[in-house]
Amino acid sequence: MFWKDETKTAAPSLARWRVLLVDDEPDVHTITKLALSRFELDGRGLEFLHAYSGVQAREILRKEPDIALAIVDVVMENETAGLELARWMRQDLSNHFTRIVLRTGQPGQAPEERVIVEYDINDYKEKTELDRKKLFTTVFSALRAYRDIMRIDAARRHEERFRVGLETVIAASAHVLEQRSMQTFASGLLQQVASLLHLDERGVLVRLSALHAKSRYEVLASVGECLDENGQIVPEIVHALQRAESEQRHIIHDGAFVGYFPSQHVTASLLYLNGVDDVDELDMRLIDIFSTHVSLAFENLLLNKEIFDTQTELINKLGNVVESRSAEAGNHVRRMAEVCYLLARALGYEDAEAELVRRAAPMHDIGKVAIPDTVLLHPGKLDAEQWKIMQQHPTIGHEILRGSERPILEAAATIAHQHHERWDGSGYPQGLKGRDIHPHARIVAVADVFDALTHVRCYKPAWPLEEVIAYLRANVGSHLDAEIVEKLLANLDDVMAVNERFPD
Repeated sequence: MFWKDETKTAAPSLARWRVLLVDDEPDVHTITKLALSRFELDGRGLEFLHAYSGVQAREILRKEPDIALAIVDVVMENETAGLELARWMRQDLSNHFTRIVLRTGQPGQAPEERVIVEYDINDYKEKTELDRKKLFTTVFSALRAYRDIMRIDAARRHEERFRVGLETVIAASAHVLEQRSMQTFASGLLQQVASLLHLDERGVLVRLSALHAKSRYEVLASVGECLDENGQIVPEIVHALQRAESEQRHIIHDGAFVGYFPSQHVTASLLYLNGVDDVDELDMRLIDIFSTHVSLAFENLLLNKEIFDTQTELINKLGNVVESRSAEAGNHVRRMAEVCYLLARALGYEDAEAELVRRAAPMHDIGKVAIPDTVLLHPGKLDAEQWKIMQQHPTIGHEILRGSERPILEAAATIAHQHHERWDGSGYPQGLKGRDIHPHARIVAVADVFDALTHVRCYKPAWPLEEVIAYLRANVGSHLDAEIVEKLLANLDDVMAVNERFPD
């Protein structure tokens, strides 16, 4: 179901039936044209092409594939020129659609029955019997046969194209359904619809936002020049999106395809692709089938994202509660999350695992909820007894989080338990060493040390950046993983940008 703007171009007149006259006598061409001057079939007249030898006819037939009828003289440059042309059309040119009518002024040259059987022609007439009436009847029958054959072939090709298109849709749907993040899903959808419509990959996928949002359309994926310098959708695309939204269907307008993907439980989505010259009914059927396959998965993905985002927000808020008890700013957990994500990506993690680290990192100090304020808020260095109590918080955090089947909580339990382990084995609570420490915990350890040193704590002021860098380098191989420290320093500008984005 779609709408197409056709107001700019009038319907073209019906194309004429193309007839090739092959005869070495010019008068035959003139008489034939005159006899058929008023001929019409299905409201379509005739267009004549002329060849005066078998050689000329071959040149025309090679260049003009849509000739409906060839009226061919048998004897031209030689006694069998017409027969050779008919055989060449069927066998060498593989043209089985054009109707062939042979006519001859020497009927004894080739028996009619043998010619029709052996040369795959449609009719064989003597010139003397082809008066105006019989010529009209012969041409009418031949063109009607050509019309019916072409309709059958078009239906066959349409069915074949639909079969191939359906296979493409199934493959495209499978590719899109494999995606687990909104960004990769959106990008995959953009690519697959562009492929189905045989377009360059240029467009934007948006989700309808709440009415109170800054923009009506939330960009999920964009390729090409669809956004301005501020990241906003350019006005002409907005206009097309608005039209599809109001129509609540796919539309073709001003050289662009806009797909409308409704949802039962969450907001609808719109897909804009430019560079569309034309999209026929079959394309739209395939797009509708594709959208049906994808819409449910899209809706589920949005719902999962909502659950995931809610889970993450709760984790962050719980992390903030813990940090507020120790008089540290709540933005500590946000900075930790972002820096851990940057480090994971720099280390070559796939986005899904890097995202897992980002969402689990805020829970690293959850065990501090059980630490007394007299220890947690103690200004200055802790005594031996206080330090012993403080060292319990990784184990407490692990006990709180462990046993869950949720990947975030599993990762958070490991991070909470191991983020105070040291590379040389002198850390706590398990005394793990080197690569026995989980890489997620090693990432959090580096990020935690960096954040603690660059910000004020109840027991110390913030350190100058040069001293922080020196400290990190000095503790490589004893406390911290050398590779992770180097990744942090190599991406220091991005890390400092996180500090600026989430200040105390």
